[in-house]
Amino acid sequence: MRHKDTELMKKINAYIGGFYIENDRTPSTTEIAHHFGVARSTAQNYLVAMNERGMLSYQGGRLIVDKMEKLRTDRIQAPMVGSVPCGELTYEEENVECVAALPTAIFGAGPFYILHASGDSMEDEGIADGDLLVIRQKAEPKKGDLVIALDAENRNTLKKYGGTDPGSGQVILEYCNRAVYGDRKILIKELVCQGIVSHVIKEK
Repeated sequence: MRHKDTELMKKINAYIGGFYIENDRTPSTTEIAHHFGVARSTAQNYLVAMNERGMLSYQGGRLIVDKMEKLRTDRIQAPMVGSVPCGELTYEEENVECVAALPTAIFGAGPFYILHASGDSMEDEGIADGDLLVIRQKAEPKKGDLVIALDAENRNTLKKYGGTDPGSGQVILEYCNRAVYGDRKILIKELVCQGIVSHVIKEK
């Protein structure tokens, strides 16, 4: 396999880190292959390529975890505060379901919060109902980012930021499920961004 998908490399790296934290060991090549639905040889080829890029240490057919010890110690707290698109975002204590410890080596320094995805409007972006969304706060959105924004009725919604409509000057929020919604968009007067999707944690 000559061409390596960089996004898949990142997903494999994140999976290995999460697996290591949860199980106190790295996953086998077979486990990685099964998780991503690829052949074992393909998974092995990716690990070799990731080793060459310095993304992980893979020697003699074994993943070495020495460089991953910081995953256990360097973490940032992220509250899980409900679901999107419905509901008003709040950090009042009674509305925080739990607090997760996210390894900064995978997620970055934050700050973050976590939401449950609700509905099917973002399936073309790989986000399904029930997935967990890690949202980066205090980030400046760019066109094409997946944002948590307030709609015209002051409710939170997860959509793709489509820039500004040239005719009306309003902000464009795009649905990302062409099979169901076609080219449907939401137009709002101004973008009130509650955060940008940083990572998607798939529902098992």
